[in-house]
Amino acid sequence: MTEIGIGLIGGGYMGKAHAVAMAAVGAVFDTPLRPRLEMVAASSPASSERYRAAYGFARAGRDWQEVVADPRVEAVVIAAPQATHRAIAEAAFAAGKPVFCEKPLGASLADAEAMVAAAEASGLPNMIGFNYVRTPATQFVRQLLAEGAIGQVTWFRGEHTEDFLGDPEAPANWRCFGRAAGCMGDLSPHMVNCALALMGPIAELSARVETIHPTRGGVAVDNDDHGQMMVRFAGGAMGHLYFSRAATGRKMGYAYEIHGTKGAIRFDQEDQNAVHLYRAEGPEATRGFTRILTGPAHPDYLPFCQGPGHGTGYQDQIIIEARDFLQAIQSGEPVWPTFREGLAVARVIDTAFASAEDGRWHPVPAA
Repeated sequence: MTEIGIGLIGGGYMGKAHAVAMAAVGAVFDTPLRPRLEMVAASSPASSERYRAAYGFARAGRDWQEVVADPRVEAVVIAAPQATHRAIAEAAFAAGKPVFCEKPLGASLADAEAMVAAAEASGLPNMIGFNYVRTPATQFVRQLLAEGAIGQVTWFRGEHTEDFLGDPEAPANWRCFGRAAGCMGDLSPHMVNCALALMGPIAELSARVETIHPTRGGVAVDNDDHGQMMVRFAGGAMGHLYFSRAATGRKMGYAYEIHGTKGAIRFDQEDQNAVHLYRAEGPEATRGFTRILTGPAHPDYLPFCQGPGHGTGYQDQIIIEARDFLQAIQSGEPVWPTFREGLAVARVIDTAFASAEDGRWHPVPAA
């Protein structure tokens, strides 16, 4: 086993998740590379020290530049606001260090394009944090589709819906300002990535994007609360995607339904350890959706638990990401999803905004 020094930039919600994942991944997956929590930096030296003490890092950095430059930091995890992603990633690649970056890849399409260019010019391992697509359930769905379990797929419906801004009386916060922090910038990347992973590229789309509550506490909101897309996948199937941060009652509504000529599949992240599979076979009277509970027979479940139906959780998704990142570093080979998958998502979202502005169908450029 070989140690590798991890530098974490950002210590909040996702920073904690990545710190815990890096501390646990070696024990869960018996990885040949074992992370050493070397240095963490946040928005101020005081915050950095607080996160160092809380998460078990050896040192606290004054700022992200110190983390990237430090010789004992051998790989960088970016869990800071999206407006910082490009500068940090470019500096890390220039310093010869692999990068794991939380979604979205950047604050704009231009950022995403520049980050892919920097990553590929460096030849270094790079990954983006689309964690929900890594649940054992959704990995199993990918296998079912690849095997043709439901025949030719004709329709995909996906949503990412939450209600953290569903209350119109809720005061404005940082999520209410700037396109990158709106629903399309913040929530939609996960479900767009899911659609691309399960269905392949989107050829064209027609979108609408709206702000439901234009003011909060007397402060003007300048980004979107929800949006939707009608899509045509390159493989021919039709689809619909919906995203909302004001979907009252929804807490983690990352859900999809897929129809094919021989069956159908349903999944909802609020019940993340179950897949509902319908097979159009046998007597009509006995047909129906079968609820399949995840267990050791499903991808990446067994390292966490030997008992079927006991289930995995949110943090486990991040541990799987950490395993994949370490594998990419050790092997020198790309492990999905790379920055280029992040760019594909950014191009879909940028196209959706263009469609929402002129009301027309738009082709989606290839990533």
